[in-house]
Amino acid sequence: MRPPHGSRPAPELPPTHTALICVALPGLAVSGGGQLSGRGLDGFYRAGRRLLSRCQVRVAGREPLAVLARMTGADSARFVGTLRVSPAAGPDPDVVVERNRRADGTERITLRNATVRPLRLPVEVALGTDLADLGAIAAGSAGPEVPATVHDSGLRWATAGAAASVIADPPPSDALASAGLLRWDLELPPGGTAALELRVRLEGAGPLRAAGQATTSPFAPARASGDDPRVAPLLDWAVADLQALLLRDPAHPSDTHLAAGAPWRCGTAPADALAAARMALPLGTRLAAGTLRTLARTQLPDRSPQAGMIPGPRRDAGPLLPPGCTGTEATLLFPVLLAEARRWGLPEQETRDLLPAAERCLTWLRTTAGDGPYLRDPQPGGPARCETQAHAYRAALLGADLLDAYDRPGSTELRQWAQALQAAFRADFWVEDRGGGRPAAALAPDGRPVPHMGSAVVHLLDTGLLGSGRLAPGLLDSVQTQHLARLLGAPAMDAGWGLRSLGAKEAGHNPFGHRTGAVRVHDSALAVAGLAASGYEKEATGLLKGLLEAAEHFGHRLPEMFAGEQRTAGSAPLPHPAACRPAATAAASMIMVLASLAGIRPDTPARTVTLRPVRSAPLGELGLTGLRVAGAPFAVRISRLGLAMVEEAADGLQLGA
Repeated sequence: MRPPHGSRPAPELPPTHTALICVALPGLAVSGGGQLSGRGLDGFYRAGRRLLSRCQVRVAGREPLAVLARMTGADSARFVGTLRVSPAAGPDPDVVVERNRRADGTERITLRNATVRPLRLPVEVALGTDLADLGAIAAGSAGPEVPATVHDSGLRWATAGAAASVIADPPPSDALASAGLLRWDLELPPGGTAALELRVRLEGAGPLRAAGQATTSPFAPARASGDDPRVAPLLDWAVADLQALLLRDPAHPSDTHLAAGAPWRCGTAPADALAAARMALPLGTRLAAGTLRTLARTQLPDRSPQAGMIPGPRRDAGPLLPPGCTGTEATLLFPVLLAEARRWGLPEQETRDLLPAAERCLTWLRTTAGDGPYLRDPQPGGPARCETQAHAYRAALLGADLLDAYDRPGSTELRQWAQALQAAFRADFWVEDRGGGRPAAALAPDGRPVPHMGSAVVHLLDTGLLGSGRLAPGLLDSVQTQHLARLLGAPAMDAGWGLRSLGAKEAGHNPFGHRTGAVRVHDSALAVAGLAASGYEKEATGLLKGLLEAAEHFGHRLPEMFAGEQRTAGSAPLPHPAACRPAATAAASMIMVLASLAGIRPDTPARTVTLRPVRSAPLGELGLTGLRVAGAPFAVRISRLGLAMVEEAADGLQLGA
């Protein structure tokens, strides 16, 4: 079908699913292969600008034959190629070219002579860049390469807005600006090696110092072990990706928070940052504290019409609902994260310092909800979304608990409003059908339920942690929760790899739609944790095993989403071509899932920790070490019988009933 007259088709986003994305924010190195081609997303980036887009190596006039391309860490990748350069050589290569690429803007090229005779090798590196920003690349308007000039021991490119350079060590024997070429003549003895290092730099900026590469990490050195060999690399990659996505508040460099994901969402996204920090609490409270302090500084002031709100961008919700306000979600997550971080061990003074910002969030909630039971979208005539009510209800209950702990007013009104919301929600949001009913996705402005079934309903199972190892009650009653668990475990929602964002039987379902059928890892993990906590271990186990099997296909580094195609024998999950990988919520959700299998529920103010492990022990024996509870190392082991044993804990921390 032709596009309408006068319109142009939307630009095709460069694919991410085949790229190796090295991340150490604000640095990125995106590689389709060993050779950076100058096409698509290939290149070294800093703070969203591509400093180098083309880096092509030729040895004796030929490109190496690629034999290996793999990630070696969240911030690094290794590429290996081979060459035959001797005229009399047989089928075996006589030169091995290894390239180690890092997100900090360095690339080390090592050539090894695999023969028993000396080799003299001419080496050329062709370089180029468009100095484009990531938004222009995504829109397909990056522009041509910028002319190069010879600079120091390398090349330099400049536009009116930016300049970048590549410095080579050792210096090249020749540099041709017009062709963008650096040349060397290397002598390699039999079995010997020679190395070149390229350093990509943004002019006017110092060497890249990624927040995640600081000497002190906000994350505890957690490790997983057990009968299932997948848990160890899953946790390792999750922690590494979170480390790579760390950002600093420039005005307060001790405060770190998470970017949403690479390559598209490398800036601050408040709702994602808070959600990821909350799921990463088993690794300690430092990330939570930094995130809360950073976002408290963005809170709208008292004179604003939305006083107390933490602003955030709008988020597409698919064709069935208008875009949602992530500022609403962030404002409701703020007091929840503070309340739960206190349970995990956030120091008392830090909690007190952040309490006024949490109170302003709770005041915004009560002011915005007004006399009605629901929190609607902020725009006039906006719907009341199911997940927004879940966020608001949880914020009210955990916020009231937090206010009581510090003898602050307002807890009674919050609990009364939450009780009214619960009663109204159970009546208005439950859509009866022959299968027992389902929660509506939203209520339209006229009160009519929007009945489609999507993964956003999993937030109803995420009720939040109170004291003494108790979870807050939910919006649904026990019968409704049972029906929801059955629906989440059914094939229409469970793709076999995780939970679809829109059920397969719903109008508008698209397995690749990021809100209309793709498997969103964060939602799937919330479903696993929520179902397990509610006692629906069979459904939780099915989703858990699907996620773990999907993770194997993604090298244990899960993207934010992938296609919700139904799993069949011998099939593999289909990547989403535009998904972020790494993604903060996907990585952090794996930490939450493993901690939920052990049922770790701390209450540091009471000096207790309660364990509610999944009784069926779906992964067999599971050990988690290097976690952090009450500011001290914490280790727990779950037996094949589903019994939990604490192996390390803070002094004086008692096991709760």
